[in-house]
Amino acid sequence: MSSSGNWEAVIGLEVHVQLRTRTKMFCGCVNQYGGAMNSQVCPVCLGLPGSLPVPNEEAIRRTIVTGLMLGCRIAPVARFDRKNYFYPDMPKNYQISQFDDPLCAGGTVGLDPFLFPKDLQESDEAKARRSIRLTRIHLEEDVAKSFHYEERSGIDFNRAGTPLMEIVSEADLRTPGEAFAFLGSLRQVLLAGDVSDADMEKGQMRCDVNVSVRPAGQQEFGTKVELKNLNSISGVRRALVYEIARQIAAVEKGEAIQHETRRWDDEAGATFTMRTKEKAHDYRYFPEPDLLPVRTDQGLRSAAEKSLPELPAALQDRLMKENGVTAYQASVLAADRALCGYYEKAAAGTKHKATVANWILNDFLATQPDPATTPIKPEYFGELATLVAEGGINSAQGKKVFAELMANPSSPKALVEKLGLAQISDVGALGVFCDEAIAANPRSVEDYRAGKSNAINALKGFVMKKSQGKANPAQVDEILKAKLSA
Repeated sequence: MSSSGNWEAVIGLEVHVQLRTRTKMFCGCVNQYGGAMNSQVCPVCLGLPGSLPVPNEEAIRRTIVTGLMLGCRIAPVARFDRKNYFYPDMPKNYQISQFDDPLCAGGTVGLDPFLFPKDLQESDEAKARRSIRLTRIHLEEDVAKSFHYEERSGIDFNRAGTPLMEIVSEADLRTPGEAFAFLGSLRQVLLAGDVSDADMEKGQMRCDVNVSVRPAGQQEFGTKVELKNLNSISGVRRALVYEIARQIAAVEKGEAIQHETRRWDDEAGATFTMRTKEKAHDYRYFPEPDLLPVRTDQGLRSAAEKSLPELPAALQDRLMKENGVTAYQASVLAADRALCGYYEKAAAGTKHKATVANWILNDFLATQPDPATTPIKPEYFGELATLVAEGGINSAQGKKVFAELMANPSSPKALVEKLGLAQISDVGALGVFCDEAIAANPRSVEDYRAGKSNAINALKGFVMKKSQGKANPAQVDEILKAKLSA
């Protein structure tokens, strides 16, 4: 097989996102994951004759919020349509969706370089910081969920009628890594806007992938294949790696790529044909006769604008500029708003804000992964950072205080007293220790004065041992150098 560098993949994503609302899209049934099967249903979401839909204003507002966050054009007037198809999990045999006049059009998703797979974060494709264009975001109702057993199948209609956004990208993606970063970056925005929990394991964020291959440099697209059954961001990447290689191998053998839908089997690590598509499906869209057009310019858009959050990219920039954290640390904090809020409270009381980020991201998360439930006050980290940075204790003592803080949450200053770790910074007392070190280590003194600068480390070690680790290391270094140069 030829090098894949002779080929280019063309990838587009269709991301389905369940909105976090109290009730379903067109009825008053509770919108909640995990209820007993078929317990959250009514005549409307079951599609019973005579029932009429009533649109969920909160779902419309959250869709507009999403569109504004992603830079979409918000339609002043949007309409609902009927999408007709027959499938066991569709109660009415049609889905209320949007076609000609969706709520949101255009927009982009910027690819955060730190949301690429770890093995690609230093690659050229991650450093390119590309933005991927969106075609549209439309609002519809979700379908029910089918369950297949050995001898029978069943349907849980609890999911039917759940508010569902479909976010459709242009075919701008070129690699599995970019698709991975797109979904991670999009999920960050959705969580920041509080529009969805976007939990792929619960089906709250689902993805269909369209992928084709073409010779590098060719403008015309190849034959598109749709991939289904993708329930994780990493699964999308793995499926694309396999499918792109499959298509390239087929084309190089002279085989024609079939326009088809394939399912991804994560356990087998391969895609398999579900159904072929000789022509596009005709869903026979027509305007939903039971719903009036939605006017977004009569309060809906202005309400959405008032609830816009600080977007992940803006938050990262602010944290780097104001707090001095690294780009990676800013990305990690922006990805978890609860953690970021905890960090900002911790950093508020100290000027050593970058040190606080180090403590929280490198040490705190290893033992207390949920900042929402931890008994440790965030202010304690600001206090600990100040103690270490300003010489109250050294870094080794800081580790001891941190360990005690995790076990017995209380003020780090109080813990320093409790553990007897107050650092010795008195020049007179440190001078005595340094004199003893010089007298006890004549060989090290001779080596230092002969130009072997590392010889001073033995003298420092003597002082630290003599002081039981309480001596201020920076001051010890200054005093020893002064005495040895006299």
